[in-house]
Amino acid sequence: MNKTLVQSFREDIPVFQEKIRAFEAGEIDKKAYKGFSGGFGSYAQRSNGNMLRLRLAGGCISMEQLKFVADMVDTYHIDRLKMTTCQTIQLHNLSADATVAIMEQALEYGIVTRGGGGDFPRNVMVSPLSGVDKEEIFDVRPWANAMADYLLSRVKTVHMPRKLKVAFSSSAANSTHATFRDLGFVAQADGTFAVYCAGGLGPNPKIGVCVAQSALAEDVLHYADAMIRVFTTYGNYENRAKARTRYLQESLGVDGLKEAFQKALEESFAAENLKVFPEPIVCEKTGTGNLIHPRAIAQKQAGLYAVSYHPIGANLAPQKPKELYNALKDIPCAELRIGPDGTLYIINLTAEEAESILKITADGAKTLFETSVSCIGATVCQQGVRDSQGLLAAMVEAVSKENFGDGVLPKVHISGCPSSCGTHQIGSMGFVGGVKMIDKVAHPAFTVMIGGEDAQSAEQFGTVVGAMLEKDIPSFMVELGTAIQQANSAYAQWMPTHKEEFEAIAGKFLVK
Repeated sequence: MNKTLVQSFREDIPVFQEKIRAFEAGEIDKKAYKGFSGGFGSYAQRSNGNMLRLRLAGGCISMEQLKFVADMVDTYHIDRLKMTTCQTIQLHNLSADATVAIMEQALEYGIVTRGGGGDFPRNVMVSPLSGVDKEEIFDVRPWANAMADYLLSRVKTVHMPRKLKVAFSSSAANSTHATFRDLGFVAQADGTFAVYCAGGLGPNPKIGVCVAQSALAEDVLHYADAMIRVFTTYGNYENRAKARTRYLQESLGVDGLKEAFQKALEESFAAENLKVFPEPIVCEKTGTGNLIHPRAIAQKQAGLYAVSYHPIGANLAPQKPKELYNALKDIPCAELRIGPDGTLYIINLTAEEAESILKITADGAKTLFETSVSCIGATVCQQGVRDSQGLLAAMVEAVSKENFGDGVLPKVHISGCPSSCGTHQIGSMGFVGGVKMIDKVAHPAFTVMIGGEDAQSAEQFGTVVGAMLEKDIPSFMVELGTAIQQANSAYAQWMPTHKEEFEAIAGKFLVK
């Protein structure tokens, strides 16, 4: 990262320090503080303490960065770490002094918090196994890293209506949702990118509009510049509820958006040279041995494996960064990657090395259902409506007593509010927090959705089944799992041919 840019971020920190202390002293209200602090990647929590979001391009964590996180946990007695659906790590329950100190020290390790929230370009997302995935088209990380540096360079120079999320996908799995982000790049077989823009989850979700079928990889920054030009020209600065790129599909129309994008792209090419030719990211390591384990993934590099580890709710135990660092520090090429679903991948391991990491990570999810996705929820988030983490914990506890086979229940996606931080709209089953009025009394409830899909060329948003009271959802999952187990099937195979049975089971728990 550019040293001058890092220094400019460092020089901003005293201003943040002044604001956070004024907020804690009651001199600034929550709304005003939120509007300021988000630009530094920090928010005040609902009840007390602060959150700080560590921006990690593509969710990649080096050994030095892992040690930094472990040291911060020890130094500031951090008791909660949450991996997010944007491939970042959130540190929770921080004092004002700890927030400022960590923000500053993180810069020494190439970790920036600036622009981690607020109306800024957010963390650049990358397929978590890019570079090691046998099924990938090509490794997109070099261009994603160039994009991350470029967007950081514009954090202080452009005023956008709202946040801009950029994602790269190296395969059809499309785990980063590149085809429905504000700007998405999908690897093509000829080394180019298909480019999508103005997509997004949340209220009024949209699949992105394809504005290029085969963009030269060297031109990715020009496409980002064009998207910023379109957004700042046509984006809604007056109404925050509609100040996201996906609303450009409505205000400009799809054809109008394509035309505006192409014009902006031409302007970008004429204005300056943003072409990039990044060096490939290479690990020369190979391995021997053979490993068969549900959480071991054979890499495309001969004899190497990745280990998947999904802490329930993507809540990383405070001691885990140190445990992982001590186990990995002497392993050549070892690296961590955060997936968009909160799964942590430890890559570039020999079979023997992978076996040791499998033991350290044995406390994670054991089934597909336990890898379910959840945002941080309303106990922490000021915007939250429902306790999504609490619902997930209650479901896991209820289901664990039934000994269902792996796959009997699907991975579910839970958001505490319509913002879709839990990506509820693209899960095979999703839950979004809300309220249900019964006899003029408000009850905690979640709307249930089914049928979401994020795979490239098969994208679709889930359809609404109805609302369930929060307290009844664990029982619903148990009854659903029982029916599927008795059919000796799994949800993915059972659901397409048993929709009436699903509706009958769900109907017992839906509230009018």
